[in-house]
This record gives sequence, C-alpha cells and structure tokens, in this order.
Amino acid sequence: MRLKVLGSAAGGGFPQWNCNYRLSRDVRNGVQGFRARTQSSLGVSADGRDWIVFNASPDIREQIAATRELQPREDGPLRASPIQAVILTNADVDHIAGLLSLRERHRFVVYATARVLRVLAENSIFNVLDSELVERRELSLNIPTPITDWQGRPTSIVVEAFPVPGKVALFLEDAGKAEEGFGTQEGDTVGVRIRQEGHDGAVLYVPGCAAVDADLKERISAAACLLFDGTVYTDDEMQSAGVGTKTGRRMGHLHIGGPGGSMDLLADVAPKRRIYVHINNTNPILDENSPEAAAVRAGGWEIGYDGMEIGP
Repeated sequence: MRLKVLGSAAGGGFPQWNCNYRLSRDVRNGVQGFRARTQSSLGVSADGRDWIVFNASPDIREQIAATRELQPREDGPLRASPIQAVILTNADVDHIAGLLSLRERHRFVVYATARVLRVLAENSIFNVLDSELVERRELSLNIPTPITDWQGRPTSIVVEAFPVPGKVALFLEDAGKAEEGFGTQEGDTVGVRIRQEGHDGAVLYVPGCAAVDADLKERISAAACLLFDGTVYTDDEMQSAGVGTKTGRRMGHLHIGGPGGSMDLLADVAPKRRIYVHINNTNPILDENSPEAAAVRAGGWEIGYDGMEIGP
C-alpha cells in the first residue's frame, strides 16, 4: 500500500493568501528551512494505478498537477482519472470544497459518515456532482468498509471510520449551543484506519482531533503508522501571534507541545512512524530550524510535507 501526502497544511494553506505573519513571509521569500504547503489531503493506492483521495482540499487541482500518479494516464481515454473514490473525515471547508473541482462529469464515489453526507445533501452547490455519475456512500462508524469504485470493483483498500473528539464544521456552528460544542454530533469528525486487504499493518489518518481518549490511544497503539493533527504547537498560538482570537481547543484541535499536548499524551505509544499533518500557518514547526521542530523530531515525530511518501 502506497500513501502520499497531497496536502500537509491546515485550512488556508501555507502561506495563507492573506497572512503576513513572519512564517508566511519567510516561506514567500524562500528562506531556507521552509516549504510551501497546500491544504490537508492524502492519497492512497494498493496497486499504484487506482487511487483513493482522503479529503477533497480546495487545492486539489494544484495537488493533482503536482502528483503524476493522480493525472490521466497517457494511454487512457480522453476523459479519465486514476481517482476512484474520495473519503471525507469531516465537513470542514478545507476538506469538502475540492469536490467542486471534480465536477467534470467523471465517475467516482464519495464516502462519508451519514452526518457529513447530510451536509452535502443540504448544500445544493454540491449538485454540480451529477448524482447519476458520482455516487455517495455512507461510511459506517467502527465497521471496516472495503472501498470499491463506481462499478463496485474492489480497490483492495479497507477503511474503518471511527469517531474522535472534534467539532462541527465552522459554517454549521450553532452559537446558541456554545456550551454543548456548538451543536457537534457524532460523525462530525472521524479518524480512519486504512489497510490493504491481505496485508498486515494499518495506517491511522486523524487530521482533526480535539483530545486523546482511551479508544483513540488503543487504536494508535495497534497502528504501524499515524498521521495526526498538528494544527497548532501551543493552544494559544494564534492569540500569541496576533492573528486571531481562537485557541486550538476552540477550533477543535489539540495542541502539540507541553503538558497535555499530543506529544505528551502519546509519548507511550509507538507506531513505527508518527507524522504531523494539518499544520496551521502560525505553527513554528513549519520552520525546520526552529526549537519546536527540533523538539518534535526529538520526540520521535516527523513533520509532514506535500509529496511525502509512506510505504510500502
């Protein structure tokens, strides 16, 4: 099974279009130790020919242009794509907006929880994906689901979605339910366990997570590789940077560093590889020469980047 990080940044990418924070300035200026990053997405394939995309980033066209494996094969028909399915882990704009770029009457399948499928159904703009061509299939929670293409042919990839602590998408927040997670429901945010049929070893992809509970920790302990929410290094990072008022917790993301951060909470679980993805433009680990990046590496973690390959 091959995995390729298509986008390693959080919403807005890096640099974000209107961000003038020092990290965004440095990456624009080509300072050593910085890489530009597109918004959160992952590609997975069992055979190197047929691909499944996890989360349809607003940058998906750019990601396809940068990834030869996702482009039409030269010996293929005039309208073709290796992308057989798109799997959504939540309804955040940075994970669903790219569906609108996949509207050119091409057959593929969208998999998501019932909650996320309902969000798509209630937003008529997603009708640009002709229902006669693009089937929407429910991804049941806690049940391994063999992923098949639009004709029902197996891709050899099996996905199990499981709920993780998180938050409803920003545009769905109910301010009247602020004390109840702004109306967050089960299925709003999921992680996915990804494996290839007939092979040992599974990868957990959890690009959004607000806390580490016992179930998640047990799942991580059994995984060969973890790609995990690396949005912010400290909970008050955006406030300290002067670019916003929200904490990581308010946005539904667990911070990385310090007591109670993901490095601390997951220090005693040891998949072969641990990789941070979904990294916000204020996160100092984006500077490869920063003390925070060094601390992450010393803690046994890798810092995800666009084009990063994992496996086989």
